[in-house]
Amino acid sequence: MTDSDIPASARRTTAQQSSPTLFSAVGRSYFPIAFVARMPFAMIVVGVLTLVVAGRGSLSLGGINSAMVGLGTALFGSFIGAAADRWGQRYVLLVAGILNCAALTFMAWVVFSPLPDFVVFIAAFAIGATSPQVAPMSRSRIVDIVMSVLPLARRPKVLNATMAYESAADEVIFVFGPFLVGLLATFFTPVAPIIGAIVMTLVFVSAFALHPTGRARQTGTSSRLGERAPAMDMFTAGVFVIILGVFGVGMVFGSTLTALTALTNDIGRPEEAGLIYGVMGIGSAVLAISVALFPSAFALWARLLCFAPILVAGSVILASTESMPIIVMALLLMGTGIGPSLVTLFSLAAERAPLGRSATVMSMAGSAIIVGQSVSSAINGILAEDQGTAVAMAVPVAASAIVLCAGVLNLFVGRRRDRNPDKPTRQRVNGAEEEI
Repeated sequence: MTDSDIPASARRTTAQQSSPTLFSAVGRSYFPIAFVARMPFAMIVVGVLTLVVAGRGSLSLGGINSAMVGLGTALFGSFIGAAADRWGQRYVLLVAGILNCAALTFMAWVVFSPLPDFVVFIAAFAIGATSPQVAPMSRSRIVDIVMSVLPLARRPKVLNATMAYESAADEVIFVFGPFLVGLLATFFTPVAPIIGAIVMTLVFVSAFALHPTGRARQTGTSSRLGERAPAMDMFTAGVFVIILGVFGVGMVFGSTLTALTALTNDIGRPEEAGLIYGVMGIGSAVLAISVALFPSAFALWARLLCFAPILVAGSVILASTESMPIIVMALLLMGTGIGPSLVTLFSLAAERAPLGRSATVMSMAGSAIIVGQSVSSAINGILAEDQGTAVAMAVPVAASAIVLCAGVLNLFVGRRRDRNPDKPTRQRVNGAEEEI
């Protein structure tokens, strides 16, 4: 029997069975390790806030230190990603992890020392500046593996599903991280969350760095061509709207948690803030995973314009009530909007990352989350203390509006890109093709 005697459908089935899958390419241990390895990054803002408030007795000082963490991440997060693009993720992550553990250890000591406050600021800045960018580097690995190993026809669907998973993982981590900080600080000491972050960094960030998927210096399209796009290719309107949108999502995280803490403190049940906040994370993670089921005809620009208004509506309801059942419903509605929005933003980042600059762009987006979270936590903490809970509850509305503005700007950016189709890009994910 020759190949011509075999039905076409049977040949396609055989080819699909013999072709590699994402799980076979990355291994079974990859996703659990990558999931836990991003936990310290989600703990540091609230962990530093908790530690400084306990050690120095000042809520405003704690908020400023949280902002310093965000500032360090904002200034150095993209450089860590750029270093990974140049020298490979393995060495960069190992060095960053060691430096971050040293900064966390210094913070745990200096807060209770007689040294002045500006030394504490330096420690907080160093923590943010050395934070290993696990989540964006995980996305970068997945994008490169999908674009280089999987068959062309399967790439868009697999990439969409993995971006949905990665965003859902971030949702869970950024909700569970503050909860874990509160748990450790309550049952042990305020230093316990910092110690926990050090241990998880040493074990899981190192495991993520040493995983076989991090061995290659460059993968995917960039390795095949042996070149990278100029750094200026990252500073475009298309990348800017992504960073703006992700920054808005981070502001939603930080401002909502701070507002709920102020609200529950007013009613004498401050310990319930984390549990109530988790409602938003549950809805967000579920909807983020469901993005994998969206049809390809549901374009990325349309998804962002569809779900960002839902986020705004939920935040408006949250700001206009003091009824706990309505607050829970508002958080569920916010989660419905925020999950798909975050998935869409990172899918856009994967699509618009210039050749060989995937880790850098993903790190810029990942840093924007922590910057937004830390800035909004600091601002909203001060507002809650000086202006009252009602004002603090309105900040998530402004944060949600930033996400919506990014969606509107992205529509215009997309139309301009459509009018200039010959401009080279790293890859066209939704179109199931690569362009150079």
